[in-house]
Amino acid sequence: MRRIGLAMLFFFLCFVSTGWRQAQAQTKSRIIEFDAPGAQATIPEQNTLSGLIVGFSIDSSGAAHGFVRSPDGKFAIIDAPGADMGAGNGTFANGITDLGTTVGSYIDANGVAHGFVRSPDGQFMTFDAPGAGTTPNQGQGTFPGSINSAGAISGSYVDVGGVSHGFVRSPDGTITSFDPPGSANTFANTLGIDPAGAISVPYLDENNVLHGAVRAPDGTITNFDAPGAGAGSGQGTSPQSISPTGTIPGLVIDSNNVAHPFLRSPDGTFTTFDVSGAGTGPGQGTQALATNLPGTTTGQFIDSNGTNHGFLRTPGGKFFFFDPPDAGTGPGEGTIPLSISLSGVVTGLYLDSNAAAHGFVRFP
Repeated sequence: MRRIGLAMLFFFLCFVSTGWRQAQAQTKSRIIEFDAPGAQATIPEQNTLSGLIVGFSIDSSGAAHGFVRSPDGKFAIIDAPGADMGAGNGTFANGITDLGTTVGSYIDANGVAHGFVRSPDGQFMTFDAPGAGTTPNQGQGTFPGSINSAGAISGSYVDVGGVSHGFVRSPDGTITSFDPPGSANTFANTLGIDPAGAISVPYLDENNVLHGAVRAPDGTITNFDAPGAGAGSGQGTSPQSISPTGTIPGLVIDSNNVAHPFLRSPDGTFTTFDVSGAGTGPGQGTQALATNLPGTTTGQFIDSNGTNHGFLRTPGGKFFFFDPPDAGTGPGEGTIPLSISLSGVVTGLYLDSNAAAHGFVRFP
């Protein structure tokens, strides 16, 4: 499962949401909307301090193509060797370094996923995690999600039994599998590896309850549950990424199926908050999705019409709300921020009035 798949899974299955109060003013920031060439849907995944944006698009036949968008708006299209161009297959680019090395997965003609690393000059290296399944059309294979500045890659693989496990691939190509204690399915393919090699990990237990974990560079795994997390099926704790300092943003789904954001510091302490416009009924709430080095957090909440909106929270707790100009205002439409750079530039996607996905980049 790719990062956007995981984020959208929790978004669409867990949230309906409510009233965005106009008492909270939108910021006067500059927002640029964009679409990858030939895209019917554009899904940005991550941005960098250097202004690069990585993601993937879906074409008119339903095939995926990775892309890197440069600061001047030019696109490099990424189609990994061996990627099938049938509907639902193709190339999914997810992670990028400041220098432009990208990672992701591609789906072959048998519907099996494989990992790739692409250098800034366009050279590909492909790999498979040991134990990754190869049964055709069963969602099996290798799904890299993130790369750090040292070249370490975190991700997940799905085995022949359909169980997901985490992995880390070292710069020398060594791949190590891991699962937090008690995990029935491990999803380590969020943008979840920091410069030191710590990895944020959401996982499901055998009762389908969500929990968080962090894997230290030495392989030590610490499980955690954020305050207020419910213990029923589909409830619990879902870390979404990890900052360069080891802060983990995420969300909890409480016993009433309401979502609340959290920040977990490297020492294990939690900061919890709610956006004032977020709903408080079942299926409503707020997600914290990414935090940068200075500690500014971006995420989303949903109003009473089911419309998504972006937010920024400063380290001091001040909120700013935003939407791209062409974001839709109907149910399931609106703004979904996914990444924030060191300088506070946010990228993500918005859904227009036809529910078509487009990219955006927001400058402070």
